[in-house]
Amino acid sequence: MLAIVPFTLGPVMTNAYLVADPQSREAVVIDPADDGQVIVDEAKRRDWRIVSIWLTHAHFDHLAGTGQVADLVDPPPPVALHPEDYSLWRMQGGAPLFGMRIDPGPEPTIELYDGQSLHLGANHLQVHHAPGHTRGHVIFYCSKEAVVFCGDVIFQGSIGRTDLPGGDYDTLMRTIRTKILNLPDETRLLSGHGPETTVEVEKRTNPFVLYG
Repeated sequence: MLAIVPFTLGPVMTNAYLVADPQSREAVVIDPADDGQVIVDEAKRRDWRIVSIWLTHAHFDHLAGTGQVADLVDPPPPVALHPEDYSLWRMQGGAPLFGMRIDPGPEPTIELYDGQSLHLGANHLQVHHAPGHTRGHVIFYCSKEAVVFCGDVIFQGSIGRTDLPGGDYDTLMRTIRTKILNLPDETRLLSGHGPETTVEVEKRTNPFVLYG
C-alpha cells in the first residue's frame, strides 16, 4: 500500500506529497513546493527514509523546496525530471518571470520517460508523459492504489494553464483525454493545486472536459 501525506506550501498554495511504503519505510517527495524542513520533519516523525524527489514538472512553485529537502537528508536524494523540462529547471522554473529568484536544488539525475516504472518499496508507479502545461510534464500513476499524482494537468473543475512558455492548450486537452480520462472512474486525482478529485467527478462536472 501507499501512505500519502499532502502539504500545501508556497506563495501559490501548491500541493506537495510525501509518499511512502509503510513496510519498507522508503519515501519519496513529489513536487516539494517550498519549506523542505516541514516535509523532512514529517518524514522523520514517521520514521520514513526519503530516497528520491520526483518532479511532475519544473515550474518554480513545484520545486522551490527541493534544495532544502536535499540539504536535510543524508544521503541527498536524487531528483527525477523529464528531460524536456531541463531547460525550464535551468531557468529557476520560470521564477524570474514573476520577479522572484529561487534555488532549484540539485541537478536532476534521473531521467523520466513515458512508460517508465518507478519502485517505492513493494509499490510500482508508472510514469506517463503528459505535456501541455509544460513540454516535459509527467504524471505518476499507481494502478494498485487507484491514484494518480497529476501535477498541473487537471484540477477539480479546471485544468492547468497553457499561457506560459512550453504550454499548449490543444496538447493539454489531448493529454487529459488520453492520460487521465481513460483511467478507471474511481481513480483519485491528486493535483498540484486545490482539493482531491476523481476521474468520474471530472468527467461529469469539469467544464473543460465537457465543453473544451
